Amino acid sequence: MAEGSTERPRRLEAARGRTRPERIVEVRPVRAEDLPHVIRLDRRNTGTEKREYWRDLFERYTRAERNRFFLVAERNGRFVGFIIGEVRAWEFGSPPCGWVFAIGVEPEMRVSSVGSRLMDEICERFKSAGVTKVRTMLARDDQLVMSFFRSQGMMAGPFIQLEKSLD
Repeated sequence: MAEGSTERPRRLEAARGRTRPERIVEVRPVRAEDLPHVIRLDRRNTGTEKREYWRDLFERYTRAERNRFFLVAERNGRFVGFIIGEVRAWEFGSPPCGWVFAIGVEPEMRVSSVGSRLMDEICERFKSAGVTKVRTMLARDDQLVMSFFRSQGMMAGPFIQLEKSLD
């Protein structure tokens, strides 16, 4: 699907009778005016405000570079979520694959398929970039996010994350 295009999903959803027009979730590339919403939602979901982090990501992911995606979801013109990912290649011997490293959905919208719509859209963009796998990483005890990614068909992959304290 062409970047910024929402006609096809809207027609498909309506044709399948999945949703009424007021329930359509539009997904598009992030714009500068979305950044305060992203920062607020992340603070609401994580308890930590990271303005500089999000500004840096916005700058990096809105350049005209291929294979980096910072998308937002809107319902009826209202911001309801975001997702960020990129195609990464050859870390730890892995062939190129899509990585989702941030997703956020307004809490009151979490059972409205917003996260699924965001995942579907970023996966389509990953496929268009030529990759056949998508990966992510999350905290073991984050049951909400774990449940979401499992509902999207994701499961444990071939890598194990290791760490060491530096204090």
